[in-house]
Amino acid sequence: MQLTPLAGHSRVKVRLMGVSKLQVGQLWKKDGTKDIYLVTRLFSEALSTMVILRKSGSEGEAQIRVRVERAADGAHSIPGFSPAQEDEKF
Repeated sequence: MQLTPLAGHSRVKVRLMGVSKLQVGQLWKKDGTKDIYLVTRLFSEALSTMVILRKSGSEGEAQIRVRVERAADGAHSIPGFSPAQEDEKF
């Protein structure tokens, strides 16, 4: 049996981006600190997406409500926070 080569080249295009999807249970680090926050709730309010964050390990503290920002490429971000694991793709 003989294999014949394909006429064209195969290519895989990989595009690295920020967090493409926010989900309950994700961990985010507060900028400028080492504090880690857990996403406990996502909801829509008017024309915005809101996220509720709770400081990890501090169930008794007040939760934080933040408006989610969306970039032109569809990536999501939480102002003042960054993903707890930079190399993790959500």
